[in-house]
Amino acid sequence: MATATKKKASVRLQPIGERIVVQREESESTTAGGIVLPDSAKEKPARGTVIAIGSGKLLDDGSRGESQLKEGDHVLFSSYAGETVEIDGVELLLMREDDVLAVLG
Repeated sequence: MATATKKKASVRLQPIGERIVVQREESESTTAGGIVLPDSAKEKPARGTVIAIGSGKLLDDGSRGESQLKEGDHVLFSSYAGETVEIDGVELLLMREDDVLAVLG
């Protein structure tokens, strides 16, 4: 009897249009005073790194507007921005470019 084995395929997440994919920074596990925080007490950071960008916003004339962001940018965004997706055990955020508040230099 033959058995089928499932291989874990690496999935590439490519956003569409004006959307971007951001990998959120790790939250602090200790306070400034040295107290260790459990996962339930940690706030999700509103910072991350852009890992993929879409083709740009569709303009009224049918062309695509160029993105102001590029892969590798460190960004600051609203804490409630985007949708959380998990790919190969990595938590990523899929959000609109408009949800980004600033690029960190």
